[in-house]
Amino acid sequence: MTPEPLRYFDRYSRTVKTEKIFGERWLRLAYENPVGRLAVWLFIRRRFFSWLYGNRMNDRKSEFLIIRFIADYDVDATEFVKSPFDFKTFNEFFHRALKPEARPIAPGDSVAVFPADGRHLVFPNVDLAPGFYVKGSKFTLGELLGDAALTQRFAGGAMLISRLCPTDYHRFHFPVGGVPGEPRLVKGSLYSVSPIALRRNIRYLVQNKRVVTVIESPEFGGVAMVEVGATNVGSILESFIAGRAVAKGEEKGMFAFGGSCVITLFEKGRLAFDADLVTQSADYMETYARMGDRLGTGTLHANPL
Repeated sequence: MTPEPLRYFDRYSRTVKTEKIFGERWLRLAYENPVGRLAVWLFIRRRFFSWLYGNRMNDRKSEFLIIRFIADYDVDATEFVKSPFDFKTFNEFFHRALKPEARPIAPGDSVAVFPADGRHLVFPNVDLAPGFYVKGSKFTLGELLGDAALTQRFAGGAMLISRLCPTDYHRFHFPVGGVPGEPRLVKGSLYSVSPIALRRNIRYLVQNKRVVTVIESPEFGGVAMVEVGATNVGSILESFIAGRAVAKGEEKGMFAFGGSCVITLFEKGRLAFDADLVTQSADYMETYARMGDRLGTGTLHANPL
């Protein structure tokens, strides 16, 4: 049987595209086969597996993978700050910096932006969503945040799930301006966050290692960012200073090798997502958009959703 392709809506071309999945054969074997799922539970989800793979991607020999990867996945090297030939390891290439003009930040104090490149789903009221990647497949805010006070604060709020593929730019940024608090680590496993895995078990997002940060924003109130690790992404590296005001679009941190995910939460009634994102997400269709692009607008005086 031919595997069902993974499709997403491209916000720029306004067309539906088929995702070219890095390591698709192995992902499908691991998450769509009983023997593979046993291997995931016994070995692949554990930190040691990702540590081994990370060491391989930090080896100098891994630099020979870079040019082929760029060619195979149509990565735009003109956006890089450094030449592709200047990276010493694959991991260095993977969390590469981009030229500022490659990711312009949508203007306006009341405009929120995507925190990362990737394929995105939005939910205007997380409590009323019938499911995330498929109908009936959900997790609770309490499971995600691991904090009772934060769970109450963001109840009924808006949620953005940003899924980063290995081919994407892997630094994440602040979606709004404000003052970030201390990041809090929630320990967990390292399952894949590919839709191949998530459509089988959305709870991988609340079982994986993650880092939770709350930004206090003049326009949006509290905004929570949750960076989720995944298989071969054992490192979530935060680069901001807690308590220091940040501008919208300022870099927050980066992921090491692999696919990963950023979940962003807004308090109830404080954000209105752009209509195109809501339309696609209602059909469980992810929308491809880049960091800094417009996500939605603040609704300081809006009625609760």
